[in-house]
Amino acid sequence: MINQLYQFFFSSKRRLLVEQSILVIAIAGFLIHLGLIYLIEWGFISMEGFPELLDNPIAAAYTPFSFILVYEVYLLVFYIPRSITTYICKQYEIITLIVFRRLFKDLANLEISTDWFANPSDLQFTYDIIASLILFYLLFQFKKLSAMRYDLAGLKTAPEASLQRFILLKKGIAIVLVPLLFGVAVYTFSTWAVGIFNPNHAMAASFRNINSIFFDEFFSILIIVDVMLLLFSFFLADDFHKIIRNSGFIVSTILIRLSFSIEGMISVILVICSVLFGLLILLIFYKYEKNIERIETELN
Repeated sequence: MINQLYQFFFSSKRRLLVEQSILVIAIAGFLIHLGLIYLIEWGFISMEGFPELLDNPIAAAYTPFSFILVYEVYLLVFYIPRSITTYICKQYEIITLIVFRRLFKDLANLEISTDWFANPSDLQFTYDIIASLILFYLLFQFKKLSAMRYDLAGLKTAPEASLQRFILLKKGIAIVLVPLLFGVAVYTFSTWAVGIFNPNHAMAASFRNINSIFFDEFFSILIIVDVMLLLFSFFLADDFHKIIRNSGFIVSTILIRLSFSIEGMISVILVICSVLFGLLILLIFYKYEKNIERIETELN
C-alpha cells in the first residue's frame, strides 16, 4: 500500500502534471503581480500592506520564484527515499533559491547613492548577492563530491531486506509529508494574507519578513524528519562515521532554520555556514570511509 501511495503522489506522470501546473501558476502569478504594481502606480488601486513588493516592477519576479520553490519542495519530498546526500543536496538547493529569490526584492529596494554602506537595503543586497555566489559554488562542490563517491561505489548490488524496509519507511514519511506540507503552506499563506489586509483580525500572523513565510515551518519539519531518519538508520548500521555524517546534516538543517529568525548579515552567515558545514562533513565522511576500506583491504 505504501508503494502504491508513493506512486500516486510521485509517479512520472504526477511529477510532470505538478511541474506543468506550477509553471502555469508561476506565469499567471507574475502577470498578476506585475499588473498590481502598475495599477497602484497609475492610482487605480491602493494597497499599503506590503509596499516592498509593489513599488517596483523588478519585484514581480519574486512571485514566480516563489512557485518554483514550491515545486522544489515537492521534489525534496520525492527524494527522501533516495540517498541521504541527494535529499540534503535538495535542501541546499532550496535555501540557495530562497536567497536568489530575495535578490529580486533587494533590487526593487536598491538605492544607488554614495552612502551605500549606510543604507540597510543596499547592505542587504550586498550580503545576498555575495551569499548567492558562495552558495552556488558550495552546492556545486557538494554535488560533485556526491557524484564522485557514487561512481566509485558502483551501488549496483541489490539492496538487503533491512535496506528495503528502510526505503519503505522513508516512502511512508514522504507520503505523510505531502498533505502535511500542503496544509502548512495553505495555513501560513492565509494567515499572512489576513494579516496584510486586516491586521486586527484574530487569524492575523506577524512574520519577521516575507521571505520566512512557510519556509520557517518547513525547515522546522525537516529537522524532525532528519532526526527520525537518523534514529531509524541505526537499524541498518551503527558505524561512528555514519552517525556523525547524519548528525552533521541535522546540525546543518538547524542552522538553516535559525537563519529565518534573524535578518541582515548574521542570517546570511548562518546559511553559508550551514552549507559549508554539510560539505565538510561529507568530505570528511568519505575520507574516513576510504581509510576504513584501505585498512580492511590490508587486513585481508
